[in-house]
Amino acid sequence: MYRVFTVPGHIRIVNDPVELVPLLMTFNDPMYKKVYELLNKSWMTEEEIQAQVQDDNLPVCLQILKKGNLVEEQWRMPKPGKKPEKEFRATYNKFRANFQCNLSDLSDILYLSLSNDENLREVVENIESELGKGNSSINDLSRKFSVSPVFVKGLAKRIPHMDVKGQGLVLLDTGR
Repeated sequence: MYRVFTVPGHIRIVNDPVELVPLLMTFNDPMYKKVYELLNKSWMTEEEIQAQVQDDNLPVCLQILKKGNLVEEQWRMPKPGKKPEKEFRATYNKFRANFQCNLSDLSDILYLSLSNDENLREVVENIESELGKGNSSINDLSRKFSVSPVFVKGLAKRIPHMDVKGQGLVLLDTGR
């Protein structure tokens, strides 16, 4: 059962350049882009999406889309005797940027969004270790690892189980 819709005039306004990370990741990956396009046409459950994209990384894709505020979810009313399922759809169909940043921060954002550099894995592991020790301050983490605060926040936007909350990082419960 598909419900076709359009989202007239819903504009994703980005006020913080770090919010570009999930957007750029989505539109730089063919599978993520396909999922977004499917959800831009209709509400779909994870199973319905999986049938069309056939990719094991779909849960990660949906998490990144949620972190970028690109999808919304609701419970689909089941047929009698069945369980309710979450269904998703795209939230926005237009984009507006309303920020200014220096080129150094922009280069960090682009690097984090588009890179497959193995060095990122090491930085993520180090930051996760610090979070485990209770150090969640973005400024402390940026000083400790000699990167900018924008880099730390952007990294949190890239990692599905991590996010920014206030001036710190948090680990997310990604259990579904």
